[in-house]
Amino acid sequence: MTTAPVLNPQIVGQAENAHKSILTRVLVPTGTTKNQWVALTMTATAGGAVEADQLATQLVGALKIDEVAARDTIAELVATRLLADEASRVGLTDAGRARYGQIRAAVDAIIAPAYADIPTEHLATAARVLTVVTARLNAA
Repeated sequence: MTTAPVLNPQIVGQAENAHKSILTRVLVPTGTTKNQWVALTMTATAGGAVEADQLATQLVGALKIDEVAARDTIAELVATRLLADEASRVGLTDAGRARYGQIRAAVDAIIAPAYADIPTEHLATAARVLTVVTARLNAA
């Protein structure tokens, strides 16, 4: 009888590294950095536009970067015309929507099969556990 592994930092790290490897493989040919990808994703999931200060704050929290790096990331996306700077808001341009869609589709095509046959309830449990662990580590 095989004993199932217990979730621990090594398993979480291995899963993170496997995901990161795929993301890097998809991002490099597009010239998009990980930080830029996260900013595009946050903007897209906010409906395509977001307050610049809110996006910077979200980037700081999600990526564990300082505010200068977060604002630099936003500025890079504006400079490359993937985001449009409109007063205090930034929004996806047509090029930004296209880049986001291209990367999202490529990542999903590679990652989806890894999750495909895992029961939904197992994925929900894993999500709950990882959310709690992340919140506790962020509080520490």
